[in-house]
Amino acid sequence: MRLELWEAVDDYFVDLLISSDPVLEAALHDCDSARLPQHHVSPNQGKLLHLFVQIQGTRRVLEIGTLGGYSTIWLARALPSDGYLVTLEANPHHAEVARKNLARAQLMDKVDLRVGNALETLPELQSAAPFDFIFIDADKPNNPYYLDWALRLAKPGTVIIGDNVVRNGEVANAQSSDPKVQGVRSFCELLAANPRVSATAIQTVGSKGYDGFAIARVTH
Repeated sequence: MRLELWEAVDDYFVDLLISSDPVLEAALHDCDSARLPQHHVSPNQGKLLHLFVQIQGTRRVLEIGTLGGYSTIWLARALPSDGYLVTLEANPHHAEVARKNLARAQLMDKVDLRVGNALETLPELQSAAPFDFIFIDADKPNNPYYLDWALRLAKPGTVIIGDNVVRNGEVANAQSSDPKVQGVRSFCELLAANPRVSATAIQTVGSKGYDGFAIARVTH
C-alpha cells in the first residue's frame, strides 16, 4: 500500500504540474528499449533540477552520470542561450542512447557529452571550470572522489547535488556492508567536515521508492 500511495501522489503532481513532453517521453522509451537501468530521475525530480538551475541563474553545469540523458535534458533546457553543460558517462552504450536523446531534444549545441571513467575525465575539465551547478548521480562507491573533484571545479556560490543518498534508509546504518551505502555515508561525512560548504539532505518518497538527495552550496 505504501508504494502504491507514493506512486499515486507522484502521478497526481506530475499530471497537474508537469506538461506532457514528447521529447522527454521518447527519451524514457528509448532508455527502456535499450535496456538501460531504471536509474533516471522521476519527472518531478527532473523538474526540480530544472527549477534549481533557473533559480540560481546557472550558466555552466557539470553532470556526473549521464545514463540515457533524461536528467541532462531537464538541466540543459533550463540554461540560458549562452549556457553550457558537460555530462560524463562511463558506459559507451548508455552514452550512445543519451546522444540520440539529446539530438532529438536539439541540445547538442550546448551539451558536451564525454565518455569514459569520470575519475579520468574530471581532471580534463579544469580549463572549463568553474561550474555553477554540479549534479552527482553516478556509481555511489566513488561519491567521495566525485565530491573532491566537484569542489576543485567549483567556486563560491556553486550548488552541488548528490542524488540517491538515502538508499532506502540504509544510509543510517554504519555497519552496512553495501559499498554504495558506505560511499554515500563518506560523501555526506565529507560535506559535514568541509568548512567550504553548507549542506543538508532531504528524504523523498515517490515512484522511485524511498530515497533522497543532498544539496550543498560552496561558501568560499
